[in-house]
This record gives sequence, C-alpha cells and structure tokens, in this order.
Amino acid sequence: MQTSRWLDWVALLALVVTFGSAFLLTKIAVQDFPAVLVVAGRIMIGALMLIPLVYLQGERFSQLKPYWPLLTILAITGNCMPFFLITWGQQYVDSGLAGILMAMMPLATILLAHWFVADEHITRHKVLGFVLGFVGVVILMLPEVRLNSSVNWLHILAMLSILSGAVSYAVNSVVAHQLPRISLTLLSAGVLLIASILITPFALLAGSAWSGQVSLSSLIAIGLLGLFPSGLATIVYFSLIRRAGAPFMSQANYLIPLWAVLIGVVIGQEHISLHAILALVVILAGVALAQKKSAQ
Repeated sequence: MQTSRWLDWVALLALVVTFGSAFLLTKIAVQDFPAVLVVAGRIMIGALMLIPLVYLQGERFSQLKPYWPLLTILAITGNCMPFFLITWGQQYVDSGLAGILMAMMPLATILLAHWFVADEHITRHKVLGFVLGFVGVVILMLPEVRLNSSVNWLHILAMLSILSGAVSYAVNSVVAHQLPRISLTLLSAGVLLIASILITPFALLAGSAWSGQVSLSSLIAIGLLGLFPSGLATIVYFSLIRRAGAPFMSQANYLIPLWAVLIGVVIGQEHISLHAILALVVILAGVALAQKKSAQ
C-alpha cells in the first residue's frame, strides 16, 4: 500500500513536469512553425507512439466501436481545440504567462461539473473560488489596458485564446467522466487517432501556404510534445485518476503553473513581472478555496 502511494506521487510529479514543460516546448516550436502544424505534429506523433502499443497488448480498435462519438468529442475538446487555441496564443504570450492562465482550468471544470456531473453541486466556496480566480486573470491582463495609452489588443486576444483553451480542457474533463472502464492505452490511442484525422485537412492547408526556415530545436520541441504531453502522459493521467482519485490528481493544478513559470524563467530566459506573480497567487488561492469542502 505504501509502495503504491509512493508510485502515485512519482506519477503526479512526472505529470507536473511533463504538462508544465509543454508551454515552453510550444513557445519554441511556434518560432518556426505555424500553430496548426505544431498541433498536427504533436497529435500525430502521440498517435504513432500509442497505436503500436495497442496491438502489442493484443487489443483492437474495433473494441471502441460503441464509443466513437464520445471519443470524437474528447478528441476535439482535449486535443484539437485546446492545442490550437493555446499554441496560437503562445505566439504572442510567454510560456510562464500561459501556464498561469491555464490555472483557471480547474475552476472552469468546477462550474461545468455542477450542471453535467452527478453529485458535483455548486457551493459557496466554489463560487468564491471562481470569482477569486477571475480577479487573478484581470490582474494578469490589467497591464495590457493602460489609461491614456494604446491597448495591446493582440496580446489580450492571445491571452483570451489561451483561456479558451483552458475552458476546452475543462469541458474535456467533464466529458471524460463518461469513459468506459476499458484499456487506457486503447482509449488514448483512439482519441489521438481521431484527432489526427480531424486535424489533417487543416495541416495540409496550412502546410501548402507555409514556407520557412526550420531549426533543430523546434523539431525536437514538437517531437517531445508528441511523445510526452500528447502521448505517454495521457495514459498516466487517466491511470492516476482511476487509481488515486480525482482529489489526489487535483494537486497538480497548483504545481503545473508553478513549474511552467519556473522553467520559463530558468530555461526560457523569460521575465515574470510582480503583477504576474500576484495573479498566480490569487488564481491558485481561488483554486484552493473552490476545492475546500463546505461544513456539513
């Protein structure tokens, strides 16, 4: 039992590093590639990694036939849509700020779960937590709206795009409650296979109109995005939720944005302002308050 709990913590920290590092990897990739090609690359690499595992385990995609509509929704809300929204936004926003904005995801999930998940009712703490998180986002965006000066609308639009990606992930997490209890490798590979099919026409269109220099660092970044956040981490994520439960997994909501900021500053040489740090503290306080259980 103790060994199992230790492994749960190792898996959680591995996910924090993997998901938190995805923002910096995305920032590197969009320096050379259009957003759609970055998204298509990471999805297809993830699928190519998982599909052979399905057959090595003796499973077949025909087992997923009853679940294709559900998996299509998961592919759109958990891969195609959020990947594109976040990747496009990161052309204009640093990886650390993107990580801070993504901290709103659990708060959006809490609101959506009230209407779409049984026994997940809204409480005073959840409402106050969401409001506090919203205040944190306002603090983060406030420097872009200065009195007596021009407004950086492109930067604001990029931040809103990343926030929309967080909402899409929230929708995905709510829909994921309907996942059947079958092989996680098979489910993850099925989702990525559908996402690959959906993104291909857009990738071909973007690729035909694009011509640019490609660096080794951007290619490595896309490869790592496909292998880890889009591929292996998906299996670990669902497995950890099944084994340790959603409350244990929710601790990643605090650590992922912190890691994203840390790696952005240390490796990406990004500058994090005091108002961004304040915004992070306020948003994470909102997440903590929203997850607090009401007195019986």
